[in-house]
Amino acid sequence: MNEAPIALTCGEPAGVGLELAEKAWSALKDELAFFLIADPAHLPGSIPTQVINSPEDAPSVMANALPVLAHSFDGKSVPGVPDAKNAQGVIDVIASAVDLAISGAASAVCTSPIHKKALKDGAEFPFPGHTEYLAHLADVDQVVMMLASDELRVVPTTIHIALKDVPEALTPELIKRTIEITNTDMQRYFGLSLPRLAVAGLNPHAGEGGTMGVEDRDVIAPVLDRLRADGFDLKGPMSADTMFHARARQSYDAAICMYHDQALIPIKTLDFDRGVNVTLGLPFIRTSPDHGTAFDIAGKGLANPTSTIEALRMAAKMARAREKAVVT
Repeated sequence: MNEAPIALTCGEPAGVGLELAEKAWSALKDELAFFLIADPAHLPGSIPTQVINSPEDAPSVMANALPVLAHSFDGKSVPGVPDAKNAQGVIDVIASAVDLAISGAASAVCTSPIHKKALKDGAEFPFPGHTEYLAHLADVDQVVMMLASDELRVVPTTIHIALKDVPEALTPELIKRTIEITNTDMQRYFGLSLPRLAVAGLNPHAGEGGTMGVEDRDVIAPVLDRLRADGFDLKGPMSADTMFHARARQSYDAAICMYHDQALIPIKTLDFDRGVNVTLGLPFIRTSPDHGTAFDIAGKGLANPTSTIEALRMAAKMARAREKAVVT
């Protein structure tokens, strides 16, 4: 536990984030150091907690209690019932975690789920979600979403748009920047000097020479050819239906997919509970459990902490890889 601790945000207080933070502490207290940024009055109280003055206090507290960096909220925390009075507090906690990560006081940011409607209702939150707000805070034009587990890493080039809009959105520049950001952060945070990236085609059989769509031939392939000339290790465009069986997965470090479900169906089929959301392209490490606020089970002790535990573990691994790369 020599590196700076991880900052874990509270997320929506009425969701499962706070109880998962407590469960994660129970699982990880002897493995890594993190601290929760939250209102102590909101905590379920199922484990020992200790308010800390600064992140540097977290490692010494971790073995005996969940370290909590206190942030006061205006509303109460009622499981399953979001309070608009808490919206600004949720937003401010994210900003605080980012500040701590950029300053080096935190080694990474792990974000608990937020409820976008509650943030819009309570604070006129102008961003579609976490990722866009984080990019805004970091003053970054483009970021990349990666879903990662021990079984597979996938990157959707387009994310939350209608399938009919995907071909038009897949510009050469978007494909190029997605691959470049993925390649850079696989080197920086995953310890890979030359990441092997498999790029899926858009159409069945990657277009089959243009007989099933021309985007693979006319848009994707030329981008890959240019990047290969620059030294990238790229396969593709590949037929997506043959990319995700066990033998194929051994041949690459991450799969670049063209749209949301092409990426997320394979990883959620292979490793549903352990998938971690990683945002690439930021000047700090950000991971998140791959689930929402789960209001229907909040406060009932039913929430599965596996994804939160894995998100914290992945943040720690990425931080160690970054430090090793800097030292080297």
